Amino acid sequence: MRYFTEADVLKNLTMPDAIGLVERAFRQLAEGLAINHPRRRVSLPTGATLHYMAGADPDYFGIKVYSTHPVSGAHFQVLLYQSADGLPLATFEANHLGQIRTGAASAVGTKYLARPDAAILAVIGSGFQAETQVRAISQVRAIGEIRVWSRSAEKREEFARRMNARAMDSAREAVEGADIIVTATSAKDPVIETEWVSPGAHINAMGSNRPNRRELPTDLVLHRADLVAADSVEDAQIESGDLIISGALSRTLEFCDIVAGKIPGRTSAGQITVFKSNGLAIQDIAVAGYLYNLH
Repeated sequence: MRYFTEADVLKNLTMPDAIGLVERAFRQLAEGLAINHPRRRVSLPTGATLHYMAGADPDYFGIKVYSTHPVSGAHFQVLLYQSADGLPLATFEANHLGQIRTGAASAVGTKYLARPDAAILAVIGSGFQAETQVRAISQVRAIGEIRVWSRSAEKREEFARRMNARAMDSAREAVEGADIIVTATSAKDPVIETEWVSPGAHINAMGSNRPNRRELPTDLVLHRADLVAADSVEDAQIESGDLIISGALSRTLEFCDIVAGKIPGRTSAGQITVFKSNGLAIQDIAVAGYLYNLH
């Protein structure tokens, strides 16, 4: 059994590699070569929660497990096994593994759904996940302007300095005229409004994976958006408040089928598209398998 630290992950996992691995995982899901089991949770009276999710591809299978608590934060691990014989192979410290592959998922969503000429990126949220969203999306589109807004002026200013972005005074200022919009928040209620979104915009909604929380308003996902796709409709039925609360599940497409070319994605420059990313265990397993195979 090998043990991979956070430092090992950061040293060996590049964003371009992560994007390729996540894209391949989507294609394998569409082709029936990969398996993904939705996230499950055990919540304690102390406020602590255990989260676990599993996946498999032809070479590796495993589980991502993590704990969260309002005081101590989140602590992630991935356990990796060999598909051929079930042998345990490795344990990964996975805070950064998850952060990088989450950004990579949005990059794949952007690659297939955003306009080819999309150049203005708006990020709502400036926390742990926001940085890799910018890094990843910049790999698949020629981003010329990055805007950021979050509730904390201090945090958004610091994020703007670090990421060469513009800190905006309001979410509306960030979103209006943006070609690509990322929502990376822990908000319970929508953080953008439908009328702020320009024709032709693409939205990566990745902050919420609870059925009672959402970042997008009902009118946007139910009526205004021309295409809504989820990384897994099965997962979305359990935990995508953006789609559950709005009643938009019935019009939600499987994103893996777009990646595999089974159904069309964006078909015109003026369409508004939405990629709802919950985060899939198969993405963690694909990345962990790649890192294991390097050593």
